[in-house]
Amino acid sequence: MKIQIRFNEEGALRNQRYAFTDRFTLVTELLQNARRAGAHHITVEHRPEDRVLRVMDDGCGVEDFQKLLSFHESGWDEGLAGQEHPFGVGFTKCLYAAARIVAASRRQQVDIDTAAALQRESFDVTTTRRVVNGTAIELHGVEISDLAKQMETLCEGFPVDVVFNGTPMVRRYAEDKIALSPTPIGAIHVSGNRDGKATYATLVFLQGFCVHRPRYFQADSVNVVHLDPQQFMARLPDRDQLIDADQQLKRVDAQIKQSWRSILEVAKTQLKPQDFVATYFDVMLQWQHQDLLNDLDELPATLFQCISGYPFQTHYGQQGFLEPATVAPSRADIESGQVTLVSMGAVSEENAAHWMLARQKQWLLTEAYRLDSNHWLHPHVHYPDLETAVVEPQGETARITLEGRWVWPQVVLCESVRYPHWRARGHPRG
Repeated sequence: MKIQIRFNEEGALRNQRYAFTDRFTLVTELLQNARRAGAHHITVEHRPEDRVLRVMDDGCGVEDFQKLLSFHESGWDEGLAGQEHPFGVGFTKCLYAAARIVAASRRQQVDIDTAAALQRESFDVTTTRRVVNGTAIELHGVEISDLAKQMETLCEGFPVDVVFNGTPMVRRYAEDKIALSPTPIGAIHVSGNRDGKATYATLVFLQGFCVHRPRYFQADSVNVVHLDPQQFMARLPDRDQLIDADQQLKRVDAQIKQSWRSILEVAKTQLKPQDFVATYFDVMLQWQHQDLLNDLDELPATLFQCISGYPFQTHYGQQGFLEPATVAPSRADIESGQVTLVSMGAVSEENAAHWMLARQKQWLLTEAYRLDSNHWLHPHVHYPDLETAVVEPQGETARITLEGRWVWPQVVLCESVRYPHWRARGHPRG
């Protein structure tokens, strides 16, 4: 016994209607066909009350009308087919979304009853007196009443001018509307490249349509990527999601990180060190390029805090006794010991004495862990929490246990206290 692949044409035609994700695929496929035909201008007219949708373009037109009703057979030339990998099923969405299709191009026209077409009936292509420069597709019996609300979003990355019901679409993320830089995976716009206001949010487009949209993002603060269609494939038939999206989006993130690296390296040569640090430190943190600070004397002020009030134990990380430093200490002051830098955990029973000493000595709290591990600052940062503070009361007058709510501290009344040394793990300090 031998077996082989068999194809149930009737079942395929019947079930193809369920292959498309949503009703708007009808519009994006018609726009895509117009773009591939070399159109520079597309007009979309929608009359929801009459259930009519009309799409007209100024592209090269339809040469072989049979291709409109041929499943999985692309009518595009070899060059475009090799670059964009058309599936040959996009126009078939019209067969399931409309009751009637009227297609006209150059001096030819065909009028298709979609129910009859799905029963494999044939239709005459007729010659017309009126010349259609490009292609006009008119669909009757279409149910997409909310198209007007979605049209701008559908076209936001599309590279061809589109007019919908007389209104030009903004296409704010299209390749001809936004500053892009070429990269190995496609063209990229990195948000915040001038002011350092970076974001992880990224819109990803393939052949003009969005294949990845972050759940939350600000319209004027988002990275934009137009992928190279020769390297990336989208899911058949809608092309609304990348194949192996989890792996491909990692490639996108890696490229944005590399693009930021290039931007930062250029900015470092063009800006004063203090301006470079102030503008781009958050970017370096976000995209892990802190090593660019290793050879600079300047430090970001956001690394430092002053103990301005009485340290006490708080809940939920609230530390109202701390204030951000207005300026960062200089490298000279740090290395000479004029400024002492410490890093401590939240105030607790174990380290309260360290906090009190730091306040008295006006030491600066620093978050050196945010810098690269090879940064010159690290050897100058002290970590009191690794040590045991020895506190000696001077001029003691009374000692008593305070009975509080869930705490029973010993209270010593004295004239002053003395820290003779810290018993460190190996390094006593005075």
